[in-house]
Amino acid sequence: MPNPGSAMAMGAIQVVIPARDERQTIGHVIGQLRRQGLERIRVVDNGSRDGTATIARRLGAEVLSEPRPGYGRACWRGCLDLAPDVDWLLFCDGDGGDPLEELPRFLELIDDHDLLLGDRTATAVGRASLTPLQRSGNRLATTLIGLGWGFRYRDMGPLRLVRREAFAAMSLRDRGYGWTLEMQVRAIELGLRIREVPISHRPRLAGASKISGRWGASLRAGWVILTTLGGLWVLRLLRRPLRRGQR
Repeated sequence: MPNPGSAMAMGAIQVVIPARDERQTIGHVIGQLRRQGLERIRVVDNGSRDGTATIARRLGAEVLSEPRPGYGRACWRGCLDLAPDVDWLLFCDGDGGDPLEELPRFLELIDDHDLLLGDRTATAVGRASLTPLQRSGNRLATTLIGLGWGFRYRDMGPLRLVRREAFAAMSLRDRGYGWTLEMQVRAIELGLRIREVPISHRPRLAGASKISGRWGASLRAGWVILTTLGGLWVLRLLRRPLRRGQR
């Protein structure tokens, strides 16, 4: 159970869960969030055909619909029409893999940070939960960001807590799987206070992965990494002011 000192922080957090066909796990995720004292829970149904939305609604979550496919599109839908007193956005997956019982670690850091990211690679349990394809994608993305932006992340996982003002300043455009990449790159460009928090991530509790267990989808995800970062690098160059004498 959360301690009394964290109650105010929990009340200012809006949870956003993009979900597609997660009926077997969404109830577990909502229950975990409730046990941490989180009440503002939005499940964004991204074209589910298995009754995910019905289960989430029955359990008291706010359910939004985003029928157009896209991880980033679902996340973006969940960030619209926020209550005035929401100060933080918490993103997590609906598959039960995120260790939501470890959220108090994040809360201990919110006063001094703008973006807190769950780092699956920092624990033995977290590393074991990643497939070889996920590990390869992580290395590719973090290496390229390090080379292009001079900041070396360890992970690109889904569990993240971002200050509302910082999120608004990011002006994210990606509506697919490049959403998390763009968020982390924009955080660097804006000079935000970033911290990766070790977490004991687990494999999904049930159901099938939309990416990590399928070679075709995983190859497409790799292509997304390259094209997303390439596009962000070009935008970065365009934003740079011309030096004196340049036209």
